Amino acid sequence: MTRSDGGQNRPRKGFPEKRQAIMRASRKVFGRVGYQGASIDVIATEACVSTRTIYNHFENKEQLFATVLIESSEQVAAAHEAMIERHLGGTSSAADLEADLVGLAEDWVRPRPEFADHVAIVARINAEGENFPAALHDAWQKAGPLRVQRTLAARMARLAERGLLQVRDSELTAQHFVVLVTNTWGRGRTGFGALSDAETHEIAAAGVHAFLYGHLPRD
Repeated sequence: MTRSDGGQNRPRKGFPEKRQAIMRASRKVFGRVGYQGASIDVIATEACVSTRTIYNHFENKEQLFATVLIESSEQVAAAHEAMIERHLGGTSSAADLEADLVGLAEDWVRPRPEFADHVAIVARINAEGENFPAALHDAWQKAGPLRVQRTLAARMARLAERGLLQVRDSELTAQHFVVLVTNTWGRGRTGFGALSDAETHEIAAAGVHAFLYGHLPRD
């Protein structure tokens, strides 16, 4: 793959509903077999459209993959931003802080079926490591993970302004939170989907407890 525009080219022609069918099918196929294993023919079959229809919307498989990755990342990021606001937007006292953070952590680690294909694509990207195109990797990070990190960091900074947290570097504080609440070592090999509600709460509460130990104001 050589493109560096993050797949942001507009479709050349075609109906929006056909494009959405292609995007849904592409997420499934790319998540199932990866970029190298996917083909336009397979995606067309999955989407119940002709290969010509796909080429009416996208120049080639490379542009299709880039578009799927970036748009899907933006959707996941928007969901995480709404989650952050829902749990931390109204936090105004030390009494609310721990419960609100635990609620956020539980939602963070709980699997979202609608994003299962995106998670599968990301897993394949991580497995490819340095072999994944750097420009597309950067575009994905900007559209998804870094966008969420900035949103969470901004919320952590506001909590610090209210005297509820001790924060020297808000982005590093956001990273600490995510790492601590997503640690599932020893919790089974099949990931978050295998966790019960009780296990999810236990992981979230333990992660938040460790986070607050490092970030509560010392006085």
